Amino acid sequence: MSWFDRLRRGLGKTREVLTTDVRDLATGANVDWEELEFSLVAADVGAGIAADVVEEAKRERESGTSVREALEAALLDQLEPDRRRQTLRRVGFDLDVARHRVEPAGKVVMVVGVNGVGKTTTIAKLGRYYQEAGKSVAFAAGDTFRAAGSAQLGVWGERLGIPTHVGPDGGDPGAVAYDAAAARAARGHDLLIIDTAGRLHTQHNLMEELKKVKRVIGKADEGEPKDVWLVLDAVTGQNGLQQARRFHDAVGLTGVIVTKLDGSAKGGVLLPIVRELGVPIKFIGVGESAEDLQPYDAAAFVRALLGGDADAA
Repeated sequence: MSWFDRLRRGLGKTREVLTTDVRDLATGANVDWEELEFSLVAADVGAGIAADVVEEAKRERESGTSVREALEAALLDQLEPDRRRQTLRRVGFDLDVARHRVEPAGKVVMVVGVNGVGKTTTIAKLGRYYQEAGKSVAFAAGDTFRAAGSAQLGVWGERLGIPTHVGPDGGDPGAVAYDAAAARAARGHDLLIIDTAGRLHTQHNLMEELKKVKRVIGKADEGEPKDVWLVLDAVTGQNGLQQARRFHDAVGLTGVIVTKLDGSAKGGVLLPIVRELGVPIKFIGVGESAEDLQPYDAAAFVRALLGGDADAA
């Protein structure tokens, strides 16, 4: 199964909220825009953004496009706010995800998130992704508080042949991050991916600890981490947006990885993440296998969300 087919399958629950209405809301020259707006809100797009999408879709319809094409264009404009796809969308979508590699800004990626979003397994998938891109990768098991948290990443590292810096259970996560960053600089690994303990975004003391971890990385490896990526569970919907805001305020997110899109009808939450936070989405996940985490591509996401074909113009 191709990545686009997995993406389309994974977005099935969200698409159920949208596509019936998209098929049926047009009767002759009339479109039930209010019903479309309700369906977007139900997909967790958010009321304000849903209203904007509908208004833009109306303008697109005035140029003679179909309801589906108008909705695709309006959604894409929200997901690509710099409008770099304006020309592409007129001549057809570029859905070859392999052309959209995600390159970290520096040598260290710090991965954060609340408990239970799958940070450790996501890091393993990222490690494999960058290995296949020809990079030498190292892991740091900074989740020292969760029972067997460090051991779990160590097992993944062993399977993938990726060296993993592991500290003692209950140890100082800042010390683990410092030692791993210093080792990366000394050994010349292309990329170090640092796991951190899951924490609720409302826990002030733990968010302060996260700031400390980021600071000590910079002391060991000057200028790093240039990337701080949040792993977000799509099932949380708008609550996930609140999580992202708190983490962004604390450590300055440079990217978001949205997982478990296959288990949620709230895939529309990607729109407020992009528009309200201004933080790019780096990867999306639609399943458990390594192949189910892939670079995010707005055009592919929109076409899969509305049930289109990969090669449709």
